[in-house]
Amino acid sequence: MRDVFIIGSKGIPAKYGGFETFVEQLTRCKKSEDIRYHVACMSEQTGEFEYQKSRCFRIQVPHIGPAKAVWYDLAAFFHCLDYIRQHACESPIVYVLACRIGPFMAYLKRKLKNAGGRLYVNPDGHEFMRAKWNRAIRKYWKFSEKLMVKHADLIICDSKNMERYILDVYQKYQPNTTYIAYGADVEKSRILDDDKELLDWYRRWNLEPFQYYLIVGRFVPENNYETMIREFMRAKTTKKLAIISNVEENPFYQKLKESTGFDRDFRIVFCQTVYEEQLLKKIRENACGYLHGHEVGGTNPSLLEALGSTDLNLLLDVGFNREVGEDAALYWSKQPGSLASLIEEADRFDQKKKTDFGARAKQRILTAYGKEQIAKDYEKTFLG
Repeated sequence: MRDVFIIGSKGIPAKYGGFETFVEQLTRCKKSEDIRYHVACMSEQTGEFEYQKSRCFRIQVPHIGPAKAVWYDLAAFFHCLDYIRQHACESPIVYVLACRIGPFMAYLKRKLKNAGGRLYVNPDGHEFMRAKWNRAIRKYWKFSEKLMVKHADLIICDSKNMERYILDVYQKYQPNTTYIAYGADVEKSRILDDDKELLDWYRRWNLEPFQYYLIVGRFVPENNYETMIREFMRAKTTKKLAIISNVEENPFYQKLKESTGFDRDFRIVFCQTVYEEQLLKKIRENACGYLHGHEVGGTNPSLLEALGSTDLNLLLDVGFNREVGEDAALYWSKQPGSLASLIEEADRFDQKKKTDFGARAKQRILTAYGKEQIAKDYEKTFLG
């Protein structure tokens, strides 16, 4: 039995977030009986539980600002080391998602190696470029990334662009890398058009099927919400913009409201959060288009879910997104007017053109991002 410890996500069951969605799908699609997943879950309590045949262990984390994520990863790693020692795990793997604990990695790697274990790392995207961090924190993330790459036995990149970056920037460490994408599916939602929950959701937010563009994701600056909101307000469209995100007590939300005045445009609708998977899938299917502004991450699961569900996908034109969407999506830049004109163009598409884009998007998922195949690739990597 190969014990694989996954730390760095907030845990499962997943709500929002790329890593959380990834771990949710990885454990759900597990086929090999030779692997046992152990998943760290950020919590306000301790203990463990079983979910999707995986052992989930809660890590209690104090509220200490940006250092919270570092504390969490360290506490989870020490938990893994204790479990490995107490249960005499044979050739375990600790798979760390994101590069937050690099300065401690030499010590942790030595402990793990002495226990017969290996360290795998997913570098995520360019954390040091995220706008929400100040200069000191960005320098820490960059330094931490270097040390994580230096000590990892294997770097698993979810984007080919990210793999090229790791091999180029850190070539002096001769990193051992492999590319395994995230997964998604193209299955239709099980929710019907006349479902009460769906209709109640539409009534609550004064929306109608195929009369809204959609954004789903964390409300943070580097996902370019400001550009998307400003451009939508500029666009001559009668459609609405439904934003599904957790914005409660979010200072960025207040800042944008003051700077853009989006609250005075009836077309901009913040729809809070939707955690019910089938309902969210149906909302995606009934969107006339999906806007994606992620810029500094690798392959983003919310983009894959959109390609598998929504016919028209309007993506920020950066390497990570081009790699995923190829010719199955439309692209915009951060130049003023770019997205606004693309929205207006999309409004003029006939149904056949929309359907053609949708077919290409779903084929893209089936060809390169099928979740069953991704889970299988991970199992081969963990067992190999």
